[in-house]
Amino acid sequence: MAKSNPVEFLRQVRIELNKVVWPSRNETLISTIMVLVMVMLASLFFLTADQVISWFVQLLLSNR
Repeated sequence: MAKSNPVEFLRQVRIELNKVVWPSRNETLISTIMVLVMVMLASLFFLTADQVISWFVQLLLSNR
């Protein structure tokens, strides 16, 4: 493995960082809101599924 020069490494890092297309504030805000909405929907789905499964298991166990 070739040993790299730290100065050369930092220069290459700076070059690569200049290639990055950073999202705008508006894009970041919209993406954050979308993530929060999806988390809430997933939470509601799993809460409902958990309640249905719990109800079904209680129904099965109470008939014994």
